[in-house]
Amino acid sequence: MSVSGIEGVQATAATGYLPTEDAGTAGSGGEAFGTSLTGALTNLQALQSESGVLSVKAATGNLDDIHQATIAATRAQVTLELVSTLRSKGVDAFNEIMRMQA
Repeated sequence: MSVSGIEGVQATAATGYLPTEDAGTAGSGGEAFGTSLTGALTNLQALQSESGVLSVKAATGNLDDIHQATIAATRAQVTLELVSTLRSKGVDAFNEIMRMQA
């Protein structure tokens, strides 16, 4: 017995929150981390821009599917929270390292 509409859900797709890299092409140490953060910030800017455009379209009545604006806003919010958490953890780690040296 099959359920209609489920056929398209075969595998999980990448979330798009952070850039993906192959294990063979990843840089070493801080370089790979810096590249990942730069990619995450670029992606965050794109998501926020898309969310803003769709929000304006929704407010002016030019958007056919309001779900697009809601999903875009939620993706931008979750990505912002992720990047903010990474930044906070990075600052905490830096401060801990500086305390060890003193």
